[in-house]
Amino acid sequence: MKPLNYSIPQRALHWGMALLILFNLIFTEGMETWNRAVRKGLEITPEMVSSANIHAYVGIAILVLVVIRLGLRFVQGVPDLPSEEPPVLKLVATATHVLLYLLMIALPLTGMGKYYFGQKLAGDIHADVLKIILWALIALHVAGALVQKFYFKTDVLDRMTKGVKA
Repeated sequence: MKPLNYSIPQRALHWGMALLILFNLIFTEGMETWNRAVRKGLEITPEMVSSANIHAYVGIAILVLVVIRLGLRFVQGVPDLPSEEPPVLKLVATATHVLLYLLMIALPLTGMGKYYFGQKLAGDIHADVLKIILWALIALHVAGALVQKFYFKTDVLDRMTKGVKA
């Protein structure tokens, strides 16, 4: 039987991870400075490493949390999408969530490939491809939640914020 709401741990992980993801998307300066220095063969200072480590550690935290989140998803389940939502939009919502989960795994892994193992291709994929796709999916995810709330007048957003079925 499907739950009617997201559990408190599921909601806490969702919003906590959203903050961590936005932090890493917005505050990239430390990692970019380290990466430029490595590319140009410049001296890597302790300040550069420290600043880059923040980005790396947040990425690793996201990877650990997504594994926990997926575990909760499989154990506790998730509410069904509203029946009044058109099938094509249910498909878009499902595909968006699958892609978001894949990116929450792929981005930390490719970032680690570059930072810890010096794999240039992993870094290029991380920064030049996956990051752009993630921004687009975040925009689609937020737009979808707002459309569900204000156009279709469903309780999807309430279930992820208040945790109650309207």
